Amino acid sequence: MTKLLAQGAGLSGVLLKRAATVELDWDVRQKSRFAATDNAGRALAIFLPRGQAVRGGDVLVGEDGSLVRVIAAPQKVLHITWCKAHGTPFDLMRAAYHLGNRHVPIELQPDHLKIEPDHVLAAMLRSMHMIVTESEMPFEPEGGAYGGHVTNDGHSHHGHHGHDHHDHGGDHDHHHHHGH
Repeated sequence: MTKLLAQGAGLSGVLLKRAATVELDWDVRQKSRFAATDNAGRALAIFLPRGQAVRGGDVLVGEDGSLVRVIAAPQKVLHITWCKAHGTPFDLMRAAYHLGNRHVPIELQPDHLKIEPDHVLAAMLRSMHMIVTESEMPFEPEGGAYGGHVTNDGHSHHGHHGHDHHDHGGDHDHHHHHGH
C-alpha cells in the first residue's frame, strides 16, 4: 500500500464501511514503512512518502485498489487534566507548554492532554496539581515535531525542529538546515 487518503477524503461512506480495517498504535503510525495485518487476515506492506504519519480514520490504498481503513489502537497513555475543584483550564495550558518544551509527542484536546507513559513527567505534572491518570486510549499527537502535519485546510505544516524523529534507514539525503 503506497497511498494514504487522509480521513478517506473523496470516498463514499459505503466504500468506507465495506473496507477492511487495521488497528495500529502510534509507534507504528508514525513510520512511513511498516508491515501489518488487517482484520481480514491479509498481510499488508505499507510504503508511504517519508515522514507521513498515519491517523485514525485515514484510508490506505493498495496497488490493487483495495482499501484499508486505519483505526488508532488503544495504547497506554497518561491522560492529563486539571482539578475541576481548584484549578482552571489555564493549568492545562501551562502543562502543555511545559511538555512542549520537552519535545514529547502530545495530544491536545480542549479538556485534556495525552502523552506516552513517563513517570518523571507524571510526577512533574502532579506537582503542578494536574490530575494524571494512566489509561488505554487511542493516541493522536500533534504533528509538529514529526514533519508534515496536514491541518483541516489541507496545507502541510512542517515542523521547525532541526532534528527529526524518523528512522530513515541510514540514507540521509534530506537537508537539515531549517531556518529559525
